[in-house]
Amino acid sequence: MTNRSLWTVIAALATLTAAGSAQDTRLLRHPTVSKDLIAFEYGADLWVVPRTGGTARRLTATPGVETEPVFSPDGSRIAFTATVGGNTDVYVVATAGGDPVRLTWHPDVDRVRGWSTDGSRVIFGSGRLSAPHQSYYRLFSIPAAGGFEEPLPMPRAFTGSYSPDGRQIAYEEISTVMFPPWFEGSEWRHYRGGRTHPISVMNLADYSVQKLPWTTSNDSYPMWVGNTIYFISDRDFTGTLYAWTEGAKDIKQLTHHDDFDVMNASAGPGAIVYEQAGDIHLYDLKTGQSQKVAISVTGDFPWARAQFKRVASMIQSSALSPTGVRVAVEARGDIFTVPVDKGDYRNLTKSPAIHDQDPVWSPDGGQLAWFSDASGEYQLMIGDQNGLGKPRAVPLPASGFYKGLTWSPDGKQLAFEDQRLALWSLDVASGKSTRIDADIFDDPFRDHSPSWSPDSKWIAYSRNLENHLRAIFLYSVATGKATQITDGLSDAVSPTFDASGKYLYFLAS
Repeated sequence: MTNRSLWTVIAALATLTAAGSAQDTRLLRHPTVSKDLIAFEYGADLWVVPRTGGTARRLTATPGVETEPVFSPDGSRIAFTATVGGNTDVYVVATAGGDPVRLTWHPDVDRVRGWSTDGSRVIFGSGRLSAPHQSYYRLFSIPAAGGFEEPLPMPRAFTGSYSPDGRQIAYEEISTVMFPPWFEGSEWRHYRGGRTHPISVMNLADYSVQKLPWTTSNDSYPMWVGNTIYFISDRDFTGTLYAWTEGAKDIKQLTHHDDFDVMNASAGPGAIVYEQAGDIHLYDLKTGQSQKVAISVTGDFPWARAQFKRVASMIQSSALSPTGVRVAVEARGDIFTVPVDKGDYRNLTKSPAIHDQDPVWSPDGGQLAWFSDASGEYQLMIGDQNGLGKPRAVPLPASGFYKGLTWSPDGKQLAFEDQRLALWSLDVASGKSTRIDADIFDDPFRDHSPSWSPDSKWIAYSRNLENHLRAIFLYSVATGKATQITDGLSDAVSPTFDASGKYLYFLAS
């Protein structure tokens, strides 16, 4: 992730979360542990704190993004991933602080993965040797003092960890996400598709490979301590810590989180540190106990302050008014209307630290509707296009994310989708929501593409079928019933009524 503005939002949200408690800063990421300290990323900078918790000390403070810190075996240095000038590379900095040293210069993304057992080399992952447009990661090592990198013998490896004697390496062959390869963790919870894989162990003497016991789970972040390999797995459908001891037939579950997944983990002297639900937890290898580490992060975050920005290059969505005189745009979390020819722009929201998105015009051009997370959960906002009155907030069916606002031609209803691919309609006057349909065969790359009939009595949309093709459905507002109108033998999408409402057009293949 290289977008500083996203980290601005993350830092601002975490600061608000921490306001109620001096020891409860959230959204702490990519922790690593030494004998005395925990290092982590927060707000795109690196911080260190005692293993017992407390107030963190800032290690980096740059306009770029620093992430994925890993302590050297002796704890004196930290290797980390940083994006500077648009390029993501490997750096090393003294734990006490100072100027970081850049180790890699390749234009591809290079991400820190760990250290050699003697601390002389840094291990990193990169797709630099893969075929174009089919990127996969390999692991490389590079001298911590600077020099040329060398690929490790595994043809593919996303993360990895040496055995204490340096004769073997445990590794995760590929990431569970199809693309891009630098994303971490499965985008689909409970994913059981073809990219699931076990942790592999390569003997560096003869390159033989052993697989850890496994059945269709997402296993990642192997960490080798003594004769035991620790890793994250979602065998119980929530990512948490597991362990396998050499020679054992079974895997042992160590932690039992059942709400949010353990996102990443790192091993150090006598402990494993991991991120879960925005907090950092420390698992003691001797006692087998895990506890949350109370951490307070304070500092100046100038990029998180309200400020003027040129947003012309940050437009995310737009909608032309019915009269064609103005355009509504979403840019950097605010809703604007801009004249096509003459006049001034209007900022309808003026809402720093709030995400307003997806503006649509009412059929008469007098109002706009959009989604806003001003309350902490997304709501539907309806306001006058002149920006003079206070917008009306309408509760949505449940917490979550919403998209695809479409106003009915008579201005009385709105249609939209939620993150579970359910299609809804909402009565503008009463604010009542009605669930129209749900795509039970989840596919996050598809949507319903709802289309209103000119008389506002029907909604046409497409939905996945069991055969993985899509069919066109027609929903009656009067009866609340939907009818499939294509045979499902071809992929039918993008329904659109003509101006008379007598004909419905769609694409089919």
